[in-house]
Amino acid sequence: MTRKERLMASIRGEEVDRPPVCFYEIDGYDQNPLDNDPFNIYSDPSWKPVIGLARERSDRIARRSMRSVPFRQEAGKVKMPADIRRYMEDGSLYEEHTVNAGGRILTLKTRRDPDVNTVWTIEHLLKSVEDLEAWIEIPDESIDLSSPDISGFINAERDLGDTGIVMIDSSDPLCHVASLFGMEDYTIIAMTENSLFHRALEKCAKSIYARTEAVAKALPGRLWRICGPEYATPPYLPPALFKEYVVKYVKPMVDIIHRHGGYARIHCHGNIRQVLDHIVETGCVAIDPIEPPPQGDVELGYVRKNYGMYFTLFGNLEASDLENLAPVEFERKIVKALDEGTSGAGRGFVLMPSACPYGRVISPNVIKNYQKMIELAEKY
Repeated sequence: MTRKERLMASIRGEEVDRPPVCFYEIDGYDQNPLDNDPFNIYSDPSWKPVIGLARERSDRIARRSMRSVPFRQEAGKVKMPADIRRYMEDGSLYEEHTVNAGGRILTLKTRRDPDVNTVWTIEHLLKSVEDLEAWIEIPDESIDLSSPDISGFINAERDLGDTGIVMIDSSDPLCHVASLFGMEDYTIIAMTENSLFHRALEKCAKSIYARTEAVAKALPGRLWRICGPEYATPPYLPPALFKEYVVKYVKPMVDIIHRHGGYARIHCHGNIRQVLDHIVETGCVAIDPIEPPPQGDVELGYVRKNYGMYFTLFGNLEASDLENLAPVEFERKIVKALDEGTSGAGRGFVLMPSACPYGRVISPNVIKNYQKMIELAEKY
């Protein structure tokens, strides 16, 4: 089978020659070691073997945000009435977003460091119930969704050819709302201001559903990843609120995707054991990353046995193990994941870590652990 055929057969729950193996964010396509941008960690020579291995031997899944499938009429528009200030300080890039919400000034501040591939939120936009009420009243953006520009997506598929697939990445309404707060403020408001929180989710859902419909129609039959449900897992919120804040708003997204022949995958870190039945209710056909204890609370074998008929499983290697374990120890983790992920009857299994290293320099052990993933999956 080609790498593309293997991935799509696994997603559809069909027979494959061996389990696919994916490096998650590392696909050997979007990482450019020749880019001298000071914030491009992949320019460090230590990344070169892993990028090459992903390109030449992994079952590649390149991610494209739903926002990266732009609508031609929205060029130059902004998401909300915000003033943005960017500046450098001590080698880090800072951004300050100031939003006027009906006379109430809301401020978001982020920092990006050159040796870490992430953006840190050092001040969240919303800090109180009053901030959320003001944010809800900001007028919704007005965009003509009739003509999504899919050229970039199609070009990426053409470039990957038979070596992999391109996946559409989308946040759910909960991801949009929860990320506006620090976790302590989010959890308190989500627990105590139920009606108000639903109003915020509904505000986001309206735009997300319209975009999902337009993109799914223009790009039928593709794999989607929906992010955000982890915000409602224990210990942050009880399972009943997972049903309220996730199932209610994610199921319509899944239905749209499936109506256009696509495949919806739920991305949910952390403790999922108590919400697996609710995830089934969304109608999705795949989940990731199914983290084992202590990062999560469920073994892959349990999920395969009890939910493998519903989901293609992506996982369940911990990124911390990928970075910290010696190759001989990590090999045991890989073998366990392959055995449990393919045991008994069920849909497909894709061997994959829960994330990837985000530092500029990776160790020789990390490189060897990536190599072990490929070697053991190919022999399986």
